Amino acid sequence: MATSTTPPSSSQRPKREEKGGSALITTYLIAYNVSQMLGWLALLVIIINDIVAKKSADRVYFAAAPILKICQTAAVLEIFHSMTGMVRSNWVLTAFQVYSRIFLLWGVVWSVPAAQVGIHVALFLFAWTITEIIRYSFYFFSLLPGSVPYGLIWCRYTFFIILYPIGVTGEMLAFYAALPTVKKSGMYSLDLPNQYNVSFNYYYFLIAIMVSYIPIFPQLYLHMFSQRRKVVGGGEGSRPKTD
Repeated sequence: MATSTTPPSSSQRPKREEKGGSALITTYLIAYNVSQMLGWLALLVIIINDIVAKKSADRVYFAAAPILKICQTAAVLEIFHSMTGMVRSNWVLTAFQVYSRIFLLWGVVWSVPAAQVGIHVALFLFAWTITEIIRYSFYFFSLLPGSVPYGLIWCRYTFFIILYPIGVTGEMLAFYAALPTVKKSGMYSLDLPNQYNVSFNYYYFLIAIMVSYIPIFPQLYLHMFSQRRKVVGGGEGSRPKTD
């Protein structure tokens, strides 16, 4: 589930002090998070300008694609960050989260022109951009001396209430829009007989992913509310650790 890269308890929270107190690693992580924050911010501006200028959100992908491909693909570095211990996170979970979005971007939207046109792209891009601006800003402040501004903490643990359903809706519609083309073309599928003696049907694979949203979405959504109660629900320990 592509939007699952954005839960409040994201596994990619960076350390304030890295291995051996390395200033070089901290500087690198600051540069990475600031770059991503600015990239997603620029993407949001491009999306809004395109919608306003064309008075339609149906073709926003074509304006957003250049920066979107760079920013989202660059998130692969976060797997490296977690595997090397540069950040406190589970690299397996991080890899799953990063892969889910990259798969939607490259394996569905980029691969299938029919999935590039429609309101669904604006929906998931709106959810992604707002979430990532907040997320990378949070990481940036986590690397600095002092605490993360509470307003940013509140946004990080609250905006998902609206953004997550919007993003999931857009993602599901993107999969649905791609299905007819995938079925007709047989793209990325492998039929028997072949030298590998295996078969793979990309059409049914996409359907399986769509079906997986049904049990996964409620669990993740409720988990996010649980995390929110721990952080902004009041009481001792309601502020997250940022180191």
